[in-house]
Amino acid sequence: MTSPTTDLPTTDQIRRAPKVLLHDHLDGGLRPGTIIDLARETGYTALPESRPDKLGIWFREAADSGSLERYLETFAHTCAVMQTREALVRVAAECAEDLAEDGVVYAEVRYAPEQHLEKGLTLEEVVEAVNEGFRLGERRARESGHRIRVGALLTAMRHAARALEIAELANRYRDSGVVGFDIAGAEAGYPPTRHLDAFEYLKRENNHFTIHAGEAFGLPSIWQALQWCGADRLGHGVRIIDDIEVAADGTVTLGRLAAYVRDKRIPLELCPTSNLQTGAAASYAEHPIGLLRRLHFRATVNTDNRLMSGTSMSNEFERLIGTFGYTLDDMQWFTVNAMKSAFIPFDERLAMINEVIKPGYAELKSEWLFTQTAATRG
Repeated sequence: MTSPTTDLPTTDQIRRAPKVLLHDHLDGGLRPGTIIDLARETGYTALPESRPDKLGIWFREAADSGSLERYLETFAHTCAVMQTREALVRVAAECAEDLAEDGVVYAEVRYAPEQHLEKGLTLEEVVEAVNEGFRLGERRARESGHRIRVGALLTAMRHAARALEIAELANRYRDSGVVGFDIAGAEAGYPPTRHLDAFEYLKRENNHFTIHAGEAFGLPSIWQALQWCGADRLGHGVRIIDDIEVAADGTVTLGRLAAYVRDKRIPLELCPTSNLQTGAAASYAEHPIGLLRRLHFRATVNTDNRLMSGTSMSNEFERLIGTFGYTLDDMQWFTVNAMKSAFIPFDERLAMINEVIKPGYAELKSEWLFTQTAATRG
């Protein structure tokens, strides 16, 4: 067995480490230059900036408001330029390429088909265009020396009334690139129980789904997502911390819901930078991920919206490493957690863990060992 590493990984090692991403929004990860190109091609004139660098800054600053509702407003611009087949193919392909360049080997990227119908596309045409883009991006990544597999999660908007329709769509394409279902949007006033018919349908079809819960709203949202709807994973789930009490002497007591989440190994799709922007956490140091890691919850690290947060998986890990002193062993723990929780078949998850993730981290750890040996001899 490899000895645990104690040194902090370098920026280069963090980037090269194999990473797994479960919570990333397609319309939240566009390249600023692509938004400008697509706006020009489609006649969209409402962009707040016309230069890629300034537009990227605008998105980050607009999202950095401490309000989930304000954060969600930024998506009006990205969705506006994602209304044609060509735009969707391009955005999906670039998403896969960007993630692969950042060392992501497996990703589940979510989007709401119902938000891309303004220029006449059907729901099916949206799904097929995005799937085509992901496959194109995977091929391009391979040609550049990177490997990535991307699965799509179809999202229904929780304030709308199309959840069952989108769930049926996800089930129809489950063998063609779609790996599961999700609901998203403002939590307050729109509980997941409004869409019970969709979740009951998916359970009958033995299909997978995650639910945005416990981000802007607290424990009731998490409880409903799990006990009423039967979610396989929690999108964010960061407010589970409200059911954990830490005494002055460091003693930790878990409430019934928190204990259930940990005991059942329910995956938490934690998004640290995004949580700071929406006010779910005050700082990286105060983010619940530190405590949840220590208590061995099934915690995973995610980007949420790379454009709005100005982030990447490498950036998320670099922040956590700088804050909590995480090592390559910690990175591997988070990554294996995520791969165990993916919505692809068990044997494929196991192969990714044993043939890609563990060997990747073993190689990085061997670099550390040789560096230590060289330093000792020097």
